[in-house]
Amino acid sequence: MGKISISPQSWIFPRPAVIVGANVDDKPNLMTVSAFGYANVEPLTISVAIRHQRYTLQGIRQNMTFSVNIPSVDLLSEVEYCGRVSGSKVDKVEECKFKVFYGKLKSAPLIEQCPVNLECSVAHILNLGSHSFVIGKVDETHISDNCLTDGKPDVIKIKPFVSTGTPGRRYQSLGEFLIQQPAKK
Repeated sequence: MGKISISPQSWIFPRPAVIVGANVDDKPNLMTVSAFGYANVEPLTISVAIRHQRYTLQGIRQNMTFSVNIPSVDLLSEVEYCGRVSGSKVDKVEECKFKVFYGKLKSAPLIEQCPVNLECSVAHILNLGSHSFVIGKVDETHISDNCLTDGKPDVIKIKPFVSTGTPGRRYQSLGEFLIQQPAKK
């Protein structure tokens, strides 16, 4: 198998497709992000990379809180819409018919239709060039009760999906289990 060299690219897979929420001027706004990941375990922190000019970033800076909502495959068209349209021009909550709720932070809009929601307080915002790298401490996690098996989150019931990027915007659901280890007792 041969290899070719190409310019640096963001072809790291999988990239979870999530919806980041923030209140902008006391109004919930949402955007799709695929540059998302865990940053630390104790305390639990996550990271999202957001272009500087994005409307949602304005709300994150205003409140120093945000949410990360893990959508199921049932919300694919809403995820696509939230990634294409700016909240400065339309009310995405209304357009997508999302039911928004607030948890303990009171200023991080959470989407009821998403099976998993993370409420985050901003720990750091770093300017990395084209993007702001937002690191958030997870203050609370919410999960739909129908996505649990034996009291634990079940990825099959959550039905998350990933962004596979080029060519064009592409999304893919998770595939089959390759190995399943027995649960620790």
